[in-house]
Amino acid sequence: MTIQPPVDDADVPRYWRELGLPGLVDAHIHFLPERVQAKVWRFFEDAEAHYGAHWPIAYALPDDAARLAILEQLGVRAFPSLPYPHKAGMAAWLNDWSLEFAAAHPQVVPSATFYPEPEAPVYVSDALAAGARIFKVHVQVGGFDPRHHLLAPVWQRLEETGTPVVIHCGSGPLAGEHTGPGPMTGLLQRHPRLQLVIAHLGMPEYRAFMELAERYERVHLDTTMFATDFTEGLMPFDRADLPRLAPLRDKVLLGSDFPSIPYPYAHQLAALHRLDLGEDWLRAVLWNNGARLFGIEA
Repeated sequence: MTIQPPVDDADVPRYWRELGLPGLVDAHIHFLPERVQAKVWRFFEDAEAHYGAHWPIAYALPDDAARLAILEQLGVRAFPSLPYPHKAGMAAWLNDWSLEFAAAHPQVVPSATFYPEPEAPVYVSDALAAGARIFKVHVQVGGFDPRHHLLAPVWQRLEETGTPVVIHCGSGPLAGEHTGPGPMTGLLQRHPRLQLVIAHLGMPEYRAFMELAERYERVHLDTTMFATDFTEGLMPFDRADLPRLAPLRDKVLLGSDFPSIPYPYAHQLAALHRLDLGEDWLRAVLWNNGARLFGIEA
């Protein structure tokens, strides 16, 4: 490719402009209530114990406004806030906060979440009625099986509406009792029309999750931390599987995990560029697929 990858964050707008794009659509960004975000960052302070690697937060800026300004400078035109609970009783108020946040910032795709609890079908319906266009589930943090019987009506509703669900279900960077392709395969057997976005390309079970994307029409993959130097040092991708990503071009979405990443945003783009899958693949991943899934106009 004649276009060169971005060398730093200031160079990112040059990169997407040379690709002929109006900006970036990032399917995996987090904005959380202040005390929840603080708790998440405290966890990363002890990343050496959890992951066996130092995890400095590149964008641990003091407030939402500062982080929003960074995304504006990068040219990220649309992104969700992706709240997620770690226990019962959190999801409904996280949804309220997240939908209010999106209402105040038009670039934010209205986001919501859920947890296996009796109230879940009600507050998921409420969130949809309030405009939620994407949901987030974190199987490892939540510590639950996505096939939990209390979630059956939730999955049915989301399958019917075609609402995307970004789901962290791979066993990386930490395995959980219910992570891995097994539970997700079972979920999709029950609900084959779910519009799932497999976070982190399913790391480290990349191959198994690519197979699910190949098998199920509405299963997508996001690139969060995929192919970066940091992740390759912990959970490398088998380059023999790289050719499988080319025909999945229309099912791969840019994801970054901003702000809680241990490197500059530009590095995620450079990591995708060096896969050498072509400019059309990059245009699909960096803008077209996310714009189509979230209904974003240029």
